[in-house]
Amino acid sequence: MTTNGVPDAVPDPEIRKRKALEALDGLGIRTVVHEHPAVFTVEQAREHWRDIKAGHCKNLFLRNNKGDRHYLVIALIDTRVELKMLTRRLDEDRLGFASSERLRRHLGVEAGSVSPLGLLHPGARAVRVVLDARLKDHAVLAFHPNVNTATVEVAFDDVMKFLKWCGNDIRMLHLQGGES
Repeated sequence: MTTNGVPDAVPDPEIRKRKALEALDGLGIRTVVHEHPAVFTVEQAREHWRDIKAGHCKNLFLRNNKGDRHYLVIALIDTRVELKMLTRRLDEDRLGFASSERLRRHLGVEAGSVSPLGLLHPGARAVRVVLDARLKDHAVLAFHPNVNTATVEVAFDDVMKFLKWCGNDIRMLHLQGGES
């Protein structure tokens, strides 16, 4: 079943991961993939990230109050993202976490698997991307490849190349105090 030409069902996790990695490979982006048991929180993931020398990311999928704008916020795991401050900075009326249904419709993933690679999903075209400015302090970033049973390492410059290729609106903000 589809809504406005966008599949409602989330594909099998292995298919999501394979398609994400194939897309990066097709762009000439080198990756290192680390398999691990399913993790649903940063705290659970830390145990499996000990040997991964990268800036580890958390990814938040938000919606505005009307539900007509969606944001993928990509930040370092230790970043405290204050929704009230972010709401003001994005000139929104209010931001909140998007529902599981919106997550499936716009990024094609389940909760716990949110990733920049979700922008490959056909429903992601209008999703706005907000990057924590501190990400650029890391040569390599680590995040899920659209599944929570693996972590992928990608060079920061290649993450930016991928995001620009996707064509979404991108803003880089200092999410932990300061200005954009």
